[in-house]
Amino acid sequence: MKQRNNLNKLIVAAIAAAALLAGVACKKTAGTTAVQTETFGAAPVKVFKVERTKITEKLTYTGTLEAWNKINITPEVGGKIALIHVQEGDRVAKGQLLAELETESIRLQLKQAQAGVAVAEAGYADALRNKERMDRLIKENAVSEMQREKVQLAYDAAAAQLEQARAGLNLAQHALDVSMMRAPFAGVVASRNAEVGDVINPMMGGFGGGAGGVLTLMDYSKIKISVTVSPQDISRLRKGQEAVLRVGSLPGREFRGAVRVVNLTADPLSKKFGVEVVIDNPDAALRPGTFGDLVFEVESHEDALVIPQLAVLENTYVFVAEGGKAVKKNVVLGIQNTTMVEVLDGLAEGDLAIVEGNFGLEEGAAVEVLEEVKK
Repeated sequence: MKQRNNLNKLIVAAIAAAALLAGVACKKTAGTTAVQTETFGAAPVKVFKVERTKITEKLTYTGTLEAWNKINITPEVGGKIALIHVQEGDRVAKGQLLAELETESIRLQLKQAQAGVAVAEAGYADALRNKERMDRLIKENAVSEMQREKVQLAYDAAAAQLEQARAGLNLAQHALDVSMMRAPFAGVVASRNAEVGDVINPMMGGFGGGAGGVLTLMDYSKIKISVTVSPQDISRLRKGQEAVLRVGSLPGREFRGAVRVVNLTADPLSKKFGVEVVIDNPDAALRPGTFGDLVFEVESHEDALVIPQLAVLENTYVFVAEGGKAVKKNVVLGIQNTTMVEVLDGLAEGDLAIVEGNFGLEEGAAVEVLEEVKK
C-alpha cells in the first residue's frame, strides 16, 4: 500500500514538471513571435522631403523638322538640259548658276530680235524726220491736211513697230535668261533630279513624265517644325512664345525658337490645331526630315511646395512617414511637369512623402524608411 502511494506521488510530480516545461516553452515561443512580428511587420519605403522650389508646367509635342525654304529648280521654258554645274550636298550662293538648257536656238532668236529692233529703229527715225518736216510745212500752210495725216500715220506705225520689236527682243532675252537656272537663295543642293540630255517641259509637270525639276534646293539655316495641338492645349500657346526643341540624335542639346503660326481653326478630321515653330540652325546641326520634341513652358510658379508625382495616389492623397507609421493626407494639387507636382494644400514643408512602397499601404501601417530620395 505504501509502495502504491509513493508511485502515485511520482506520477503527479512528473505531470507537474511536464506542465511547467510546456508553459515555459509556450511563453518563449509567444515572445519570439511578438518580437518577429514587431521586427518584420514594418513596410520598407523611400521618402521625399517636401520642399519649396520653382515648378514649370510644360507641354511636349513631337513633329518633323523641315527646311526653312525649299524649292524645285525648274526653267520657265522647255528644252534639253545642257549642263548641271552642282552635285548633291553642294552649298551654293544666291544667284549662283546651277544648270542650263541648250540655248543655241534661243540665241539665234535673240539675234533675230536684235536685228528686228535695228530695222524698226531705222524706220522710226525716218518717220520721225518726216513728221518734224511736215510739222514745219503745216505751219507755213505749204501742205494739205491730208498730206499731214498721211505722214502722222506713218510715224505712228513706225513707233508701234519699234515697240513691238523691242518687246520681241526682251522676250528672247528673257528666254535666254530663264534657260540659265540660278539659285534664288543661298542653300544646299538636296537632290539632283535630272541628268544632262534630259528634256524638260515645265508645262507638262517636269521631264520624262516626272516632276521635281532639275534640282531641289534647301535653306535650313533656320528650321521649322509643325505639330498638331489638342483643343485643351491650344489656348495656352500664342505667337512669339518660346519653345525648346530636343532631338534624339543630339542628346544633351537644346535649341530655342519661337512660335510663328498658331492656326485659329481645327483640322476637320483630327479636330486638332496646327502650330509652327521656327528655330535658328546656324551650325546646320539640325537636319530636315528628322523627328524632334517641342517643349512649351506654359505656366510657372515660384517658391511652390512640390513633391514627385510618384507620391500621389489617385490624384487625391499622399502617405507621409511620421513616427514609423504611414499617415494618409488628402492633398490639393496645382500645376505639374513630367516628374513633379505642386501641392496647394494638405502638406507642409519638410514632410516625408512616401514615393516608393506607398501602393497598398493603409493608414497607420508600420513603415521603415530605407532612403530619402532627391528630385
